[in-house]
Amino acid sequence: MTKDSSFTIVVGLDGSKDSQAALDWAVDEARQRGGQLHLITAWTKQPMAWYPAVLETAAGGLAVVDSPEEDAATVQAKALKSVADTGVSATGQVIHTHSAASAILQAAQEADLVVIGSRGHGGFPGLRVGSVTTHVVNHAPGAVLVVRPKPAAAQ
Repeated sequence: MTKDSSFTIVVGLDGSKDSQAALDWAVDEARQRGGQLHLITAWTKQPMAWYPAVLETAAGGLAVVDSPEEDAATVQAKALKSVADTGVSATGQVIHTHSAASAILQAAQEADLVVIGSRGHGGFPGLRVGSVTTHVVNHAPGAVLVVRPKPAAAQ
């Protein structure tokens, strides 16, 4: 970080409770440092998938599923609005990629800190740290903070 630049925090968002906890932590940190946030939401489209999709539910009903791009844009818009309400400066990117970790790592090149949730939406629920988080921690060019949501009783 140069003396003339603001402290920049990159936050990886996927709409999970862990990524929301990371965003909340990053907002507090940016406020304390007079910094700014750069929010990254990555999405991918599965091969041979068309959206919006109409799927049959387990109960025999029908459900319309938005595209991953629309879901990512919604996550990003909600996050930017919640940050704007705090007065902290924030920018955001919705990125089409096959690797959320790569998108976060690319943004991290210009950041002082990366803040990421310990788990996202995908993968195996029993793991303590998700694969995207592990990849970011192991390959980031600078500091990474991994945030776990507070237990329900502590909130």
